[in-house]
Amino acid sequence: MNGLCVDNHAVHIKNYGLNHGVLLFFTKVRFIPVYHFGCQKKILPIKLFRLSLVLTIKTVSLQDEALFIRQLLDPKTQNEAFRRLLTEYQRPLYRHIRNIVLDHDDTDDVLQNTFIKIFNNLKHFKGESKLFSWMYRIATNEAITFINQRARKSGISNEELQSKAVNKLEADVNYDGDEIQLKLQKAVATLPEKQQLVFKMKYFEELKYEDISEILGTSVGALKASYHHAVKKIEEYLNSV
Repeated sequence: MNGLCVDNHAVHIKNYGLNHGVLLFFTKVRFIPVYHFGCQKKILPIKLFRLSLVLTIKTVSLQDEALFIRQLLDPKTQNEAFRRLLTEYQRPLYRHIRNIVLDHDDTDDVLQNTFIKIFNNLKHFKGESKLFSWMYRIATNEAITFINQRARKSGISNEELQSKAVNKLEADVNYDGDEIQLKLQKAVATLPEKQQLVFKMKYFEELKYEDISEILGTSVGALKASYHHAVKKIEEYLNSV
């Protein structure tokens, strides 16, 4: 039986049966862009700046990952292992979620829900995909669910909600973008949900198609097609403004 106590940026997950507790601290992470003038492949007609830090996901051997998962499931090592998981994945998952929901405070809420769900479902992880892919899938689903619920409550489409979120970015103290970056975000907000997701994961986060495929459960070929269509639409939007 799990008990949860949520307080701002801390989540206390207490497993009563094992008499163990895990305190999750979510420090505020600023949404700071690293400027890349141009990119390896000139996919757009103007020089765009990728938003946010480019964070490398650590790759570990299957043997090391299997050991880490056992530590996460073992009551004797669970707390320390989960703290390590938080240390390694808090920033990448924050950035992934923020790329989807855009608002900093909303991202914090989704991030807390994501780690709670990860903790509660570790026992169901079967190792059929990499651990980081499994966690990213949970984070993606939580972010999309959040957007769907917020749009439904507001009586507007997801695209309209995203456009409103982009318009709020300029006043967001945790966002350090400029006019060009805002134009790019507005262009991305016009895309269908799936194309938005693929473009953000590939362009902003620089994830490999193979990793995106594992996270979204979509073939690499379909992802490449979605990305290509997204780039074309963004080009058209930016040329029209």
